[in-house]
Amino acid sequence: MSEAGRVPSPAAPPEVAAAAPDEKKGKEPEREKLPPIVSAGAGAAAGLDRGSKGQISTFSSFISTVNQKKEATENRSSPTHLVFPNIKNVRDLPPICLDVRQKQRVSVDALPSEMKAPVLSESVLPNQSKTMKDFQEDIEKVKSSGDWKAVHDFYLTTFDSFPELNAAFKKDATASFNTIEDSGINAKFVNAVYDALLNTPQDIQKTVLKGIINSLLREWKGPRTKDDLRAYFILLQNPQFSNTSTYVIHAHLLRQIAALVEADHHFLVHWLKKLSQKRFKQLVERLLQFISLRLFPAKPEEFPPITKCSWWIPSASKVLALLNTANSLVHPPLIPYTDFYNSTLDHIDLMEEYHTWQSFGNSHSKVWWIKYLEDRDLI
Repeated sequence: MSEAGRVPSPAAPPEVAAAAPDEKKGKEPEREKLPPIVSAGAGAAAGLDRGSKGQISTFSSFISTVNQKKEATENRSSPTHLVFPNIKNVRDLPPICLDVRQKQRVSVDALPSEMKAPVLSESVLPNQSKTMKDFQEDIEKVKSSGDWKAVHDFYLTTFDSFPELNAAFKKDATASFNTIEDSGINAKFVNAVYDALLNTPQDIQKTVLKGIINSLLREWKGPRTKDDLRAYFILLQNPQFSNTSTYVIHAHLLRQIAALVEADHHFLVHWLKKLSQKRFKQLVERLLQFISLRLFPAKPEEFPPITKCSWWIPSASKVLALLNTANSLVHPPLIPYTDFYNSTLDHIDLMEEYHTWQSFGNSHSKVWWIKYLEDRDLI
């Protein structure tokens, strides 16, 4: 968003949604391939219909502030494109259903005690004996032996499921860590594993992505546990999501995080504020890049038409809003609030696009999602 005239607002609670599987039983996915691009976010799209024309004055005031920006903007370069498996002909991730909605907006720092209290019993975690020291020794051995088997096995096991992620990175598998003060995650170990990941062979990187797909395809029933939140927290930091070839998976991860209830967002916000400045900034930059390249893809054929995945940008924006709130809770902030601005919007004639959207709907305009954010006070 333009830098003059816009102050980031705190995270607004998203619509409470539950993922409903739409795959047909009896058909096994081809595990060597990544998931397909969903042709339509059925549930999310339902909430993105055209707004009333009577609301144009509000949006016009917003446009007037956007147009005040005087500074030159920088062009965003396309990220390095890694070669990953074909993402066609694999079952879709379940769409979000909008039949359950949060009726009242509540600040994440003013939640009533009953909303902060839900503590679900955690499942018994698998045994994971490898420590950070063991992992680093395996990486060192590769330099002399060239044998990646031990490292590959670690990534294969660790990213296979949410319980495995917790088994690997949780400080104490027997402790609940049900507080906002401590996520219970060994941050140094997570950083070491992710820093090494981008220097591993492609088959290891593919293994990690396929494990994430399996985790996101799980049929969720009922509220998330704190172990589930820890898994989302870990996966959100994956540096692989800087590459456009992973954007389909990234989008589904963002959608599930955005759809969490307010109480879960409350925990994530407080865990996010404890990231290092470097990691926090990288996370914000990845989300801004995701939004920018969805609007102006360097290779349009990589993505479906924007109207066919209308939930991508709103989901990313909701997660970005959580980061903005986390940043505002730290004094001094981890990063300047201006780092949340997205200069890509300077390349859009917002007023013209808005009138086009008013006249023709989502099929002719890029700007429909801005009205979606405005209605929810995210801009």
